Amino acid sequence: MARANLGSRRACEEIIEQRRVRVNGVIAQLGDKADPQTDVIEVDGHRLSFKEQRKIYIALHKPINVLTTNLGNRQDKRPTVRSLVPIEGHLFSIGRLDAESEGLVVLTNDGELVQRLTHPKFKHTKTYKVYVHGLPPLEVLERWREGITLQDEDGTSYKTAPCSVEIVKGDREITTLRVVMTEGRKRQIRRIAAALGHPVHRLLRTQIGKLEIGTLRPGEWRELDARDVQALSTPSDELRTILERRPRRARPAHSGETRAEGDRSRRAPREAGASERPARKPLRGQGKARRAPADVSDSDKRPAKPRRPRPAASGDSSRPERPKRAPRNPAAGKARRSDKPARPASGKPPRRKPRP
Repeated sequence: MARANLGSRRACEEIIEQRRVRVNGVIAQLGDKADPQTDVIEVDGHRLSFKEQRKIYIALHKPINVLTTNLGNRQDKRPTVRSLVPIEGHLFSIGRLDAESEGLVVLTNDGELVQRLTHPKFKHTKTYKVYVHGLPPLEVLERWREGITLQDEDGTSYKTAPCSVEIVKGDREITTLRVVMTEGRKRQIRRIAAALGHPVHRLLRTQIGKLEIGTLRPGEWRELDARDVQALSTPSDELRTILERRPRRARPAHSGETRAEGDRSRRAPREAGASERPARKPLRGQGKARRAPADVSDSDKRPAKPRRPRPAASGDSSRPERPKRAPRNPAAGKARRSDKPARPASGKPPRRKPRP
């Protein structure tokens, strides 16, 4: 339906929920699949035509006080980005900007590319030049990079995703920042800057991916070629630094893992009737585990064998004594030592005579 220029994917889902779509005469529901080449798809009784259309990619420099939408509110007389581009057919916008902001916006009829570049799960980058009041200190910039907690209009709180923030030109009155983000909620940059005490003076989007706004003036547009589309689909180099700042999810603790220090949580009580933990097997070299003695009656006990009496310590023992060794002859030892030739007084052995 989006390929037939009926609207964005969200608008098409609303049409399906209103039961206005039929596939082969059957009312369609969200999640149903259809082949436009073989199935008959009707909306409000009119069959959709899926002709092959030429892909159009347009880069526009959105001016201030221009709405990023195809159809504006009836009560709002401000122009829209669609009114600035005189091309027939439905065009999706990549990268919404509020009315007070200006910069690069891409219009295209390629719905798949729009989904890939705008959905937060793909983490595509957009680069801004932000002029803020005052000179933010390094601590404030680090808080901006890590993400802060904001509150929506309905009262729900959320933490902004990590981003890249660098000072281009610092001044006590107006400071120029280069901000690279992977998400873009409603007026997010303005709300973060105001929460950190440095309100936005001017906001200009300079890049989507690696596609730059170039020399386009406010209100001007140009059609993109294949190289520009490739640059549009390629994230900026700061994406790696941004992803490194994202917190890693903690692993769930298993039963065999040790609890962290300070964790006072108790284990669940053992269910009634559950078997106790089996005894550990003895380690190698410690012998077999001893078993607990079984309960037996006095009649079943066997009489203990009498031990042999030890021999008395007196000399009348029946056990024969071990024969004693004969003492050594100290004279014989001296004789063996005296057989060796005596050394001279210097302690060095005598020199041998040379052979003739």
